[in-house]
Parts: sequence; C-alpha cells; structure tokens
Amino acid sequence: MNRPTIKDVAREANVSIATVSRILNKGVGYSEKTKQHVLETIEKMGYHPNAVARGLINKKTDSIGVLFPNVSGLISAQILQGIEEVAQSHGISVIVCNTASDHKKTMDYLTFLQEKQVDGLLFISQLLTKDYREFIKKMGVPIITISAFSETNDVPYVKVDDEAASYDAVRYLIEKGHTDIGMISGPPTDPLAGHPRIQGYKRALREADLPFIETKMTWHKGFYFEDGQVAFQKLLKSHPSITALFAASDELAISAVSSAYHLGIRVPHQLSVIGYDDTKLAKMSIPPLTTVSQPFEEMGAQATKKLIDSIQSREPNTSLTMPHRIAERESVKNRMAAPNGHV
Repeated sequence: MNRPTIKDVAREANVSIATVSRILNKGVGYSEKTKQHVLETIEKMGYHPNAVARGLINKKTDSIGVLFPNVSGLISAQILQGIEEVAQSHGISVIVCNTASDHKKTMDYLTFLQEKQVDGLLFISQLLTKDYREFIKKMGVPIITISAFSETNDVPYVKVDDEAASYDAVRYLIEKGHTDIGMISGPPTDPLAGHPRIQGYKRALREADLPFIETKMTWHKGFYFEDGQVAFQKLLKSHPSITALFAASDELAISAVSSAYHLGIRVPHQLSVIGYDDTKLAKMSIPPLTTVSQPFEEMGAQATKKLIDSIQSREPNTSLTMPHRIAERESVKNRMAAPNGHV
C-alpha cells in the first residue's frame, strides 16, 4: 500500500490541498471545526508530512547536524545525551556525523547536512578550521561549538576554561604537599586540549615557585590509553622520583596507573595521579581516579538551547564558559598529613 500524500488527505477530508498545508504549518484561514476534521483525517490515514517538503514552505526542517570526531567515545556519548534530551523536547531531529577529525570526511558531511537543509550545527571536540567556517557561512545556518576550538573568533562556544581547570588540578596536587610533579599530555600544538592544559600546568608551578622542567612534561600522539603508556615510560625514564602526575585526559591517567602497577609502583602511596574529564572510566579505575570534572551532558544541553534560540531568532548567540570541579576519589595521597592522620 502506498503512503498517503497531502493530496489524498485533501480529497478524503473534502478540502483543498492549501487548507491541509495551512493547518499542518499552523497558518490561518480555516475554522476550528475544519482543523479538527483534517487532523482526524490525517490520523486515520496515517499521513506523515515529508520534512523536506514542509521545510520548503516554512524554511525549517526541524533538524540539526551534530559533528563529532568520534561518536563511540565516552565523552561523545555524554554530550550527545544532553543534546538529544533538549532537541527531542523541542521536536527537533538530530543527525549525528562521525568525522574522525578528517578534513575530507568533515567537508563531505557538511555537504550532506547542507543537502538535508538542517537548521543549525553543533561542532564538537575538534578544530573548526577556516575552510569549515567559510562553508558553514554559505549554508546560512547558525553554529555553536562544544569543547572545541575555532580558527575564527566569530563562532560562539560552550566549554570549560581548560587552562584554568588544568591550573586547579596541579594546584590541588601542590596543596596536598607535592612538589615533584610531572605531566603527560597530548601534543603541545593541539589548540583545544594540548596547549591550554600545558599552560595551566606551567602557571600552577610558577605561582608555587616550583621550576618548570621541560622533560617533566611528556606526550605522544594523542590523549588515548596507548599514548599514555609511551608518554609515562618516557617521563619515568627521565624523572623516576616524581611523587605526582597530572594527566591531560582520563585515558592518559588510567594508562599511567596501569603502567605503574606493572612496574611495581603503588598509586597513590608512591605516585599520586590526577586526570582530566571525569568520564565513567575514572570511577572504574583501581584506585578510583581523582580528576577534573567537566559537565559534558549539561554542556550538550546548554549548547542545544543556545542553537535553538539562534534558529528561532535568526540572531547570533553568545559563548558560555561552563564550571569545572575536582572530583576527589582515591588516586592522590595527601603528603601534608602525618602518619596519625593529623596535618
């Protein structure tokens, strides 16, 4: 059986196609009785208006595009939860695209989303290049980034202050009595999570009158478990006496905890470790990981609210810096405490 069309609904209800269209799009020029009759006919026939066709009339498709570098990651899942809850409450569909941080793949997805006539875009956890920005301008839709970095300064964002959050993490270690503190990071050239988190580490040391030693800050290719194994081994080779470690992601931190276990180094008794993100992995770690907590679900929700506001008002939105906190668990030792527990 063929799907009913708007023409079929009009014929069955004995009204014009234009009347059905006005009712579907909340227009004017019909009675309440006619409206109820048409809506009952639509329900009886199982008619579902085509979103693209409806968009040609009201200039909206009630859909947004969401671009992730990795849709399977724990962070992506938390952010998407916040996005979908808000979008669904507003009757908006979400089209999720996995870009793998690849330029061609990202451009292909932007072209796809343009063809789908999405009303707005959320760009998450990756670099928004000038090329992407120029293409999005041609699309003529609002965009907001979440935990991302834009090469142009005209894109509103929702994110934590990475430099300040990293500073607080290292300051936390210092306040627990640690002065020999190493760091494992992503590449310093990474403008999103590399450079600002390294700057926070450096500032905390500087303000505590502790020297920054280049070899105490190591990295490999990224922020994942395997990168942490390489970076941690490199750090210990140069500085085996460190008592504390700041890792620029939870995966890096847990990699260090795992590597320390295999080397016979006890966490936190011999080495304290603090991570960054507060993903589910942090609670699953042994010992449970003290870490910088980012409110990923709330970030997704707030960015989606802002995007919907921009879609409805056709006005640019403002940026939002979200609060962070230290989630205290069991991977950091307080060296200020005496054996009897008194400071």
